[in-house]
Amino acid sequence: MSVNPLFSEGLLQHIWQSGLFNHQHLVTTTGEPVTIFHPGTLNRHAGPDFTAAHIRIGRIEWVGNVELHYRSSDWRKHGHHRNPRYDNVILHVVFEEDVPMKDLPCLELQHRIPKMLLQRYAQLREQAAFVPCVPLLPRVPAEVWPNWKSRLLEERLERKTGILMNWLQQNRFNWEEVCFRAMAQGFGMPVNTEAFVQLVQSIPFMLLVRQRLDLRRLEALLFGQAGMLSGNFTDPYPRDLQDEYRFLQHKYRLESMPAHSWQWLRMRPSAFPTMRIACFAALLHSMPHLFSRLLEVEALATLEQLFFVEPSPYWELHYRFDIPSVRTTGIGTATVHHILINAVIPLLYLYGHHMGLPQYSTRALRFLQALPAEDNHVIRGWGEVAVTAATATDSQSLLQLKQYYCETKRCLECGIGISLLRDTTS
Repeated sequence: MSVNPLFSEGLLQHIWQSGLFNHQHLVTTTGEPVTIFHPGTLNRHAGPDFTAAHIRIGRIEWVGNVELHYRSSDWRKHGHHRNPRYDNVILHVVFEEDVPMKDLPCLELQHRIPKMLLQRYAQLREQAAFVPCVPLLPRVPAEVWPNWKSRLLEERLERKTGILMNWLQQNRFNWEEVCFRAMAQGFGMPVNTEAFVQLVQSIPFMLLVRQRLDLRRLEALLFGQAGMLSGNFTDPYPRDLQDEYRFLQHKYRLESMPAHSWQWLRMRPSAFPTMRIACFAALLHSMPHLFSRLLEVEALATLEQLFFVEPSPYWELHYRFDIPSVRTTGIGTATVHHILINAVIPLLYLYGHHMGLPQYSTRALRFLQALPAEDNHVIRGWGEVAVTAATATDSQSLLQLKQYYCETKRCLECGIGISLLRDTTS
């Protein structure tokens, strides 16, 4: 019997851990009755697959480790018989016993696992649709979604706040500086995120603090560090910024970014890096102590208004230096919501948790629940398979699900996948 390429050790672990096999008249391959009181705890480190299992084999109760393999011959093939880590294994669980086990009780499961479970798992692994379980989604009970989406949202916030925590540790917990970096990251999304982060990392924070009361100097510093003030300009304004930046660059020994770090293609003019930097400068200029202000705001409408900033007058008729335009538009509602979801809310959530002030974490979640769902190709894709997002909490959960579970086919770790596999045994 050849090994099914879609039958993974992870699937066998999931079947054992969840008890998705026929337990009636359970016996070892030598005929000893088996009772499973507890399957053990999955071990993600070196050694046996499950630890602290509680099992009765024959008349003796055992507490120890359980090892799983597709075939019983894998025990010797993997060298477990020579590894002291496996001395406390009390049961060898296999899909197929191809070689009799002499010194270790063996439990074979191939005739006890529902064929539908294996077929559904294969279907999930082979499916090339938007998400692997598209044909099976109508089978998912409605009550499964809320708990799983809540877990996904928690994971997404943990991932975002983890980045912020690293920044805090780097700058000795200067929350204003981390706020400045988080806002830059938000203004750069989705395609210029790395470039915006590189930009703010190239400017000493105290230098930024000293310049942000003067919008012209602040723009000169940001555009100059972004590598956008090199070359010969026709308009007086970029020439003026260029002169100002040369002074700052010489005085503070600054090194600008390469101009090619920025992406311009396939985006609306209002999302051009120049416009985002101009709006970012206007925000920093209008609120010198931005993080303190964010902590004060309790109403979402007030929070939104903080970010509807007007850039300096030059940008009323330009999207790029030296290229005139009709009346331009500054930062829009969708962009403001994007910044709130990806920068402001994770920052408030982290502050509440880290400082032991749960009112800020609660407020962050309230803001997220009140914001509309994001509109992007992933959320539209979910909508096409009848999984809708009403609020930003929904869209953030579905983005996490698609990116970190569906695209990598982690069906055995997904609440939806587990529900679909469990359904095959009922």
